[in-house]
Amino acid sequence: MSRFFSRPAVLACTLALGLQACGGSELPPESIAPSAPEVQAQSLTQDAAPDILAQLQAVPGLTVLQERPPSPSGARIFVLAYDQPADHLHPNGTRFQQRMTLVFRNAEAPMVLASTGYGISTSPGQTEPTFLLQGNQLQVEHRFFGPSIPQPANWRLLSIEQAAADHHRIVQAFKPLFPGKWISTGGSKGGMTSLYHRAFFPRDVDATVAYVAPNSYGTQDPRYVKFLSKLGTPACRESIRGFQREVLERRTETEPLFQATAAAYYGSTYDFLGVDKALEFSALEFAFAFWQYGDASLCDEIPPPGGSAQGLVDFLDDVVGLSYMSDGDLDYYAPYDFQAATQLGSYASDEAHLRGVLRYPRGYDPRALVPFDMRPYPFNPFVMPIVEGWVKAFGERILLVYGENDPWSTGAFSVSARNDSYRFYQPGGNHGSRITGLPEAEQAVALERLRSWAGLPTESAATLSLRARSAASADLPVTTGVVDRRRGPPRD
Repeated sequence: MSRFFSRPAVLACTLALGLQACGGSELPPESIAPSAPEVQAQSLTQDAAPDILAQLQAVPGLTVLQERPPSPSGARIFVLAYDQPADHLHPNGTRFQQRMTLVFRNAEAPMVLASTGYGISTSPGQTEPTFLLQGNQLQVEHRFFGPSIPQPANWRLLSIEQAAADHHRIVQAFKPLFPGKWISTGGSKGGMTSLYHRAFFPRDVDATVAYVAPNSYGTQDPRYVKFLSKLGTPACRESIRGFQREVLERRTETEPLFQATAAAYYGSTYDFLGVDKALEFSALEFAFAFWQYGDASLCDEIPPPGGSAQGLVDFLDDVVGLSYMSDGDLDYYAPYDFQAATQLGSYASDEAHLRGVLRYPRGYDPRALVPFDMRPYPFNPFVMPIVEGWVKAFGERILLVYGENDPWSTGAFSVSARNDSYRFYQPGGNHGSRITGLPEAEQAVALERLRSWAGLPTESAATLSLRARSAASADLPVTTGVVDRRRGPPRD
């Protein structure tokens, strides 16, 4: 491991972003976690106090908000809040409560640190790695989402460095209670968040499983247009382009129906963007959304040219969602759009076939979706290439899962087998791809490495296959943890 990339403060200095740690100073010790003697004094061993509730209540800065009813198998489920500094370089300043959920099976089981990259639902559930390992799970809400937002909100502190430090403090606080192996995971932005955490604090966890996690260049990365231009048959691609054009050519019909249908079914308004721009951006999103959660079978459902305007609006709702550009969704997902506009990047849309019907060419950009002035917050083009380079050269024990047809796979991270890291694609898969959807041989490799990293004994191929197929019978719902704007905010 290179010393350059192994020191979080030096990496932060290299990125020249929010954690301005240049000059050789690490994050202040008090901003990272309680001191070791303090943890030892206030944490309880399993032998001394087997009640997990008492152990949680003894963690400095942790509040147990609720214990929910246990799962059918007896797993205990808690809703927690952890006291965090808004700025990890100035821990004596503004602080906030970061919301988490804990699924507790037993202290000896592996711990899965799950990130959504967005808000979280407090309803019981587990990620795929948690289910496959029958482990404990600590799911973390990303800063600036839901109630996990500093007051007042300083948006300059919404960065991958600060979020990584959030996760680092949480790991340090919980490891005395869970001394076994730790696996981090997340889907989409949650997977990205897990990888950023590893880049800044590579020793916090033993391994990472990241699902459909992209790495984009700029706020309108053109690589996505090229990827989409090769998906499906020529006839299907032409139908997609024709649908987009017809929605915009027939604005006088589709726009009032777009507004009325959204208001009737979702209570949506479009005061920030305006109905005209919201319709255009939704039409531009259509091609990406079509493949992100659909497949080739959806091609036959595209309304034929010349159909009813209501049919066009309804299909746009089916694929994109009429609330996608609404005031409510843009307000909730403003932290994501802010990050996309300043560090993470996003995808470009193909506009070539829409000349003459676009009113806001090249206007569909994450900067346009943030409901406040973005001029003080420029995009930093150096962040993602540096993280990408670290993952490829130094990322150890990383498992990446992508969908063959998921547009986000355009920006797939690369890993090296010499670092015991792997990347797999689910054939025909979209943004919901998972380990249990991989071909049998690749699935066996993924499951074997996951169990090895978690410190669990190797199982036979037959047992691994049975375990992978039994998600439907799990005691808690199983998910990759993907949260997406198109699906709306997480619900309790």
